[in-house]
Amino acid sequence: MQPLEALPLADLRERSSAKWRAYPADVLPLFVAETDFALAPAISARLRRAVELGDTGYTAPGSGVREAYAGFAGRRFGWHPDPALMRTTCDVMMGVVEILRQVTRPGDRVIVMPPVYPPFFDAVAEAGAVVSRVPLVEGPEGPEIDLAGVDAALAAGARAVLLCHPHNPTGTVHQRRTLERLAELAAAHDAVVLSDEIHAPLAQPEAGFVPFLAVSDTAASVGFALVSASKAFNLAGLKCAIMVAATPERFGTLRSLPVEVEWRTGIFGAHAAIAAFADSDEWLGALLARLDVNRRLLDDLLASHLPLARFRIPPAGYLGWVDLSAYEWGDDPGRRILREARVAFHFGPQFGAEGRGHVRINFGCDPDVLREAVARVGALARA
Repeated sequence: MQPLEALPLADLRERSSAKWRAYPADVLPLFVAETDFALAPAISARLRRAVELGDTGYTAPGSGVREAYAGFAGRRFGWHPDPALMRTTCDVMMGVVEILRQVTRPGDRVIVMPPVYPPFFDAVAEAGAVVSRVPLVEGPEGPEIDLAGVDAALAAGARAVLLCHPHNPTGTVHQRRTLERLAELAAAHDAVVLSDEIHAPLAQPEAGFVPFLAVSDTAASVGFALVSASKAFNLAGLKCAIMVAATPERFGTLRSLPVEVEWRTGIFGAHAAIAAFADSDEWLGALLARLDVNRRLLDDLLASHLPLARFRIPPAGYLGWVDLSAYEWGDDPGRRILREARVAFHFGPQFGAEGRGHVRINFGCDPDVLREAVARVGALARA
């Protein structure tokens, strides 16, 4: 499939989103998880029609988002979740907070696996719980879940596990056998697993992504999934996510959430999600083809310009987790890179102590932008 082409840089600089307004115009922004492509045609068409109709009111619970996602999951993952066991909300992290409030009590511990998406730490605190850190460990194929550490934390009283699958920032796609064991541990300790699967549509075909709720009956009995079209289709500002259960018992938790949790779903987000999940498979295929090219390009660029960097090509997503410790630019090398090379990467320590010496690079952009960014940092290393 022909890789998707990014929009011209001049057009991108007209955007008002965080990626293009957080820094001055001389900075190349490769930090926040926004991509540089035009919307999928089906999404643009549906949003234009909504504007023409003045369809800007409240989102109906029966909007069609749940059914669209169920169809998408069946085509992409061979998983057929029941739309009747889903509810929508504003975004994935709001869903995480609201579910945690139902399944934990104030002061309960929730397992988080750093380095991980920074809002995970804040979400646990917002829900009134306390973070229990179980960092990823280095396995033969890359970072993986420390199952022994999870077992120990659950035995010590943790009541929930906040899973990132695929993992942000490493791009790890957790394997079925690992997820099966995680579910067994949760069941043995009467805990629950919340699986943030927002990056799932971005798993490359060979990665073998399996939704957590689909790995076993045990996983279905202990888990919730939180999904959205926002990362793959660049819709974060439109505000729509889905909370998924796989058993009537777990859906009881979702049913008990305050009605306002569902009413916060944005109607443009619902429109866009339906178009994304139901009518944008070809566009997504072209995006994945572009990201495959770019992730390999990033590997080559780092080898050429920053040969001491440590990087593993991620099996999912458009985020590269890069260890720059060998350059001795301090715990937070992204700060110096921003100041002296005028390139904005995501600051590694924000993902936890395990992010010291690291940066996260968003390669969901034009290859020439990626080349220029890494070349600038390479020049800094040679200075």
